[in-house]
Amino acid sequence: MEYCMPTKGTCAKRIAFELNGNVVTNVRFLDGGCPGNLQALPRLVEGMTVEEIEEKLGGIDCAFKGTSCADQLARLVRKAYDESSK
Repeated sequence: MEYCMPTKGTCAKRIAFELNGNVVTNVRFLDGGCPGNLQALPRLVEGMTVEEIEEKLGGIDCAFKGTSCADQLARLVRKAYDESSK
């Protein structure tokens, strides 16, 4: 299933991705952000599970914001997975 979810506290305003079970694909950061990071992150997480993304990217901070694009991705894939499992 495809999701497009708003971020909180980051330059990218939305993250779109596909979730098949707990596997994440086709990640896209939308409406802002650092171009290099936003190209690298989708390539790195392609085909990873929600749990793997949380483990590797959850809690990463950018400029003392308390979050980052990577952290928001981890949070949003978890949220989508939890909602899809209800």
